[in-house]
Amino acid sequence: MSAPNDTNSWGRILTHKRTATDFCADLLTDAGHPGSGDYLPFGNGRSYGDSCHNDQGTLIDCRKHTRILSSDFDAGILRAQSGLMLVDLLDQLKETGWFVPVVPGTKFVTLGGMVANDIHGKNHGHRGTIGCHVKQLSLLRSDGQSMICSADQNNEMFAATIGGMGLTGYIEWVELSLLPVSSHLVLETKTPFNCLNDGLALIAQDDQEHEYSVAWIDSLATGKQLGRGILISGDHTEVETAPRYGIPRLSVPFTPPVPLVAGPALAAFNKLYYWRNANQQEPHLASPDSFFFPLDMVGGWNRLYGPGGLHQHQSALPLDRGEQSLRALLETCQKAGHGSFLTVLKRFGANQSPGLMSFPTEGYTLTLDFPNKGAKTYALLNALDAIVLKVGGRINPYKDCRMSAQTFRTAFPNWRSLEGMRDPAMMSDFWRRVSVGTTSQT
Repeated sequence: MSAPNDTNSWGRILTHKRTATDFCADLLTDAGHPGSGDYLPFGNGRSYGDSCHNDQGTLIDCRKHTRILSSDFDAGILRAQSGLMLVDLLDQLKETGWFVPVVPGTKFVTLGGMVANDIHGKNHGHRGTIGCHVKQLSLLRSDGQSMICSADQNNEMFAATIGGMGLTGYIEWVELSLLPVSSHLVLETKTPFNCLNDGLALIAQDDQEHEYSVAWIDSLATGKQLGRGILISGDHTEVETAPRYGIPRLSVPFTPPVPLVAGPALAAFNKLYYWRNANQQEPHLASPDSFFFPLDMVGGWNRLYGPGGLHQHQSALPLDRGEQSLRALLETCQKAGHGSFLTVLKRFGANQSPGLMSFPTEGYTLTLDFPNKGAKTYALLNALDAIVLKVGGRINPYKDCRMSAQTFRTAFPNWRSLEGMRDPAMMSDFWRRVSVGTTSQT
């Protein structure tokens, strides 16, 4: 049970100019151009930018390689091929007493893609990134070598592959430690807060008390209500019935000629969302689909941003500069006349990923998204980058399609180490842009 998808990225800013080919073991070694950057492993295209593009080469589509190779539900360890979709893995785990320890905001991602992007979730303060739970993986390089990588074996390549965006080779399989749970369903609590300071105080407390914690922010609230929102917390709870992981019940069948998530429509949505959720403060049972993957309930929701596509800007901000930086980011968006439809605030914990290029760092993360309005939007995104870099923060690479090489290199000084371990047959448009040194769009 997996969602169909083409080989474009989710932001719809860019479209692929080259087709994909299904993975086979002889592809890298027999196709015959090592060193040319001909290939890039491709999961399910839920990255927002160009980290899953390689328009000068060929994508290696792994989505037919979906087998679970072994499982030990006494120890909570599972090994599966990299093309296995998260939704299918969760569906097979739902009656075992185990859960994937870290899940992103969509279930339509592959296991290999989760590791290659070192995804984080709503429980980073407790569990860190998915890389913290990878026991070992098998990496196929273009020289024909299949390497077992772990913290104890080929450990430098292990670190480079976790969060390495597919550049170190083809991940054949991943062995993962699972999270013991009473069920996949969640006891959810929603708590409103009236301003940013109140929200940060609630998040600090909530993160200690609950497994999962995330806040929705009203990006249009101003003055004393700047940063108001809804804190959503949850814990797995024991129930008799196993949940079902469904396909979208609703869908956006076509791309509207103008964005439907901006202007008066956005203002009305924010008011309605705040009012509705502020009046649902009693703990209640939530399905995993509604708690972890609410956007997946509407197929093709990215079309709502109109024909220009959408930009998502996710930053990681140090704890000691968090409040000041968050306020500056929200105010900058308002001054630019860009409201963010899905504005999400989370707190990152101190858990360190083994990944060389992992995005999270202890502090806060703010996710903003905007319909693409051309030069005006790029100017705003560059201004947001400057705020983040000034306090020592960083921008999420796998949600980006335009940051400058300088911005990337400043935030990720380990990039040269990844370049040194990159498989010479692997390249992406993102890596070509930030490693060669071209600048962002304006």
